Formats: sequence, C-alpha cells, structure tokens
Amino acid sequence: MLDKLEAIYARYREIESQMNDPQVTADMKRYVKLSKDYKDLQPVVKAYHDYKALLDTIAECRSLLETEKDQELREMAKEELSTSTERRERMEDEIRLLLIPSDPTDSKNAVVEIRGGTGGDEACLFAGDLFRMYTRFCERRHWKVEVVDFNEGTAGGYKDITFNVSGEGVYGVLKYESGVHRVQRVPATETQGRIHTSAAGVVVLPEAEEFDVELNPADIKKEIFCASGPGGQSVNTTYSAVRLTHVPTGIVVSMQDQKSQIKNMEKAMSLLRTRLYEREYNKYMEEMSSKRKTMVATGDRSEKVRTYNYPQSRVTDHRIGWSMHNLPAFMDGEIEECIEALQVAENAEKLKASVG
Repeated sequence: MLDKLEAIYARYREIESQMNDPQVTADMKRYVKLSKDYKDLQPVVKAYHDYKALLDTIAECRSLLETEKDQELREMAKEELSTSTERRERMEDEIRLLLIPSDPTDSKNAVVEIRGGTGGDEACLFAGDLFRMYTRFCERRHWKVEVVDFNEGTAGGYKDITFNVSGEGVYGVLKYESGVHRVQRVPATETQGRIHTSAAGVVVLPEAEEFDVELNPADIKKEIFCASGPGGQSVNTTYSAVRLTHVPTGIVVSMQDQKSQIKNMEKAMSLLRTRLYEREYNKYMEEMSSKRKTMVATGDRSEKVRTYNYPQSRVTDHRIGWSMHNLPAFMDGEIEECIEALQVAENAEKLKASVG
C-alpha cells in the first residue's frame, strides 16, 4: 500500500511542477485537466502523509519497547502502540477506498431530465413532485438549479422538464437517480378512491464542458425564431429563441427561456455539447453497468429503480432493497440516506472487484 501511495505522491509532485511551467499554462485545455487531476489527488496525498506519520509512530513505539528500561515509559509506549495499530487498520480501509479509481465525471455538474411516463395526467403531476423533491434536496446542499426547458401537463406538473444543477460533486451524487420512478397513490381525479400506479423517467447526465467536446461550427445548423409562451411584450416580437441542429448526428436542441438571443445561444451550445457527450458516455456506462449492479441507473434507463407508495408512506429503492417509512420527508428533499446507501453499495462492489 505504501508503494502505491508513494507513486501517487510522485505523480502529484510532477503535476505540481508541470502547472508552474509557462508552456503548460499557455495551453488552457491541458492546464484545466492538470488542475482537475491535482485537486483529485489531494485527498490521497493527505492520507499518504497521515499514514506515513502513523507508521513512524508505530516504529518509534516498537523501538522504545526494545531499548527502554523505564517501566512507566514502556507502559506509555505500549499503550500508544496499541492505539496506533488499531488506527492503522481503520486508516488502511479508508485508503483502499480512496485508491479505487473514481468515475472521472463525478465532479461535474449535471443535466437532469424528468418525463411523465405511463399514467397520463397523474404521471405529469408526479414528474412535478419529483422536480420539487430534487429542488429541495439541491437547496439543502447549496447547489444552483436552473431550468432549461419544460412542457407543463394539462392538469399540472410537467410532461417533461430539463434543468441544470451546478455545485461541488453534483453528478457523483445525482447519477443514482436515473431510471424509472414509480408512484402508487390515489389520484386527485379518482372518485372511487382506487390506487393507481404511474411512472416518470429520470435521466441524469454529466454536463459537458467546452474541453470535453470539440464542436465544428460547420456541423451546426442555427435557426432563430420568436419565443412562445408567457414572458410579456418580448414574446412573439423578438427573435430571441434559438434552435441548433448537429447535422452529423441529427441531434436538435432549442432554447427560449432568456430574452437575449446571445444567452439562449450560449445555453443551447452547452446543451448540445452535453447531448453529444452523452452518446460517448453511454457507451462507457454500458460497460460499467455490466460489472456493477448499482450502476443500473446509468446503464439501463428503462429499468424501475424506485417505488413511492403513498398509502403506506413508504419509498423503496429496488437496486439495494432499501426502504424508508417517511415518504413526506423524502418527497421534501430528504433523500440523502438513500443516496448514501447506494454509494456504500457501489463502493463495496468496487472494492470487491479491485481485490478480485
């Protein structure tokens, strides 16, 4: 383990040296990647220094027990050795987890899409409930939520809604939410009091940065049109809405939530990059999901991941068999416990795979 940590520390110092090289700082793409690698290695480097200091303490205690004649000092050394040995075992377990290669996209922002599925108006209402749940969760974490596009349901909620979430390590947390979310409850429109089952699909993507995807301007067809929907005098009078078509892939994105054409163009380009990035990322996740069952969320998006049972006030995550009997709190954004359980299950699978 110490050899691995020393190799990582050597790499850390090498990156540090490269970041001070004027040739590297002049190459923004390379500098950004090095900065990210440098930041990602910092927890491991700190663990290396702490572990090395602990091994030195253990060696000193053993040496003292071999040479020291004073009984009181020997007792102190024996006690310190026992405490340090126990601490070493705990620290080694923590370091093993740190040494597992992390998903390179975990630190990114996320693009989240929620679509009402089977169930008609009730599915749209449930999509709205999920959006509120994620918004409250993000508020708790001090993450920024920005709605990109939406289509409202006829009875409320959303037929579909897309929003960006930005903050520290967003994708690494929200990625577990991808999949089909099923709800069992009595709809407001149901006069007989019968329980209906509806569903909404959630897709969470890592937001593509400018350095992730290189877009050739010649491949993009740009169209400008008048915005529609609520928005005051500028609606239907100002050509501010933007539609981009990526000709090689046929991917189309549109943006009209800003009054400024320039801002809509920037957001549309960002969304187009994410859509293109998704194509390659899906290939990667299909490979990963075949190895780890907890990654069903990003592997097969059509698979049922969670059920929200209103009559029993219970939410169940089917991937790990986790349940909580306080549905109102969960729907109010208190979803940390479930996500942490999924993270623990994934880390256990990663650790098992790395040992195997």
